[in-house]
Amino acid sequence: MPQVSLKVNGKPVTAEVEGRTLLVDLLRETLRLTGTHVGCDTSQCGACVVHIDGESVKACTILAVQVQGSDVLTIEGLAAADGTLHPMQEAFREYHALQCGFCTPGMVMSAIDLVKKNPKGLSEQEIREGLEGNLCRCTGYHNIVKAIDAAQQVMHGKVKELPRAAE
Repeated sequence: MPQVSLKVNGKPVTAEVEGRTLLVDLLRETLRLTGTHVGCDTSQCGACVVHIDGESVKACTILAVQVQGSDVLTIEGLAAADGTLHPMQEAFREYHALQCGFCTPGMVMSAIDLVKKNPKGLSEQEIREGLEGNLCRCTGYHNIVKAIDAAQQVMHGKVKELPRAAE
């Protein structure tokens, strides 16, 4: 079986995989990083989004052997070593941008990439359009959009602290 070597959440990893093993299966089954979810098996829901070399990618659409030498970041690798949440994670918590939580890891990973690619900021409409590849069956997206808008202010250095959600 082929071996694949890569960094996952900053740590070097080497694993034997079948040539047909998807990255999502390597993460979940071999590495036991179960924050990356499998929601649809057709790459339509976005629950499996991770960052590969800084770009958001649906982990169900890429073979593990294709990420040889890459740097993969999953939801488990976002928080600081001391447990401090990434601003996007904190915003999702503060703005109640989740209900069942199944889509949340992929949604957070997609949102971070979306914000990073738009340093001038995003309008509500642009956020909604940017999330088209992520499905949420619970929230209606309203609080997700509010959370991303709040997090982008912190990520772009416009404010030091996340604006608190209105009660």
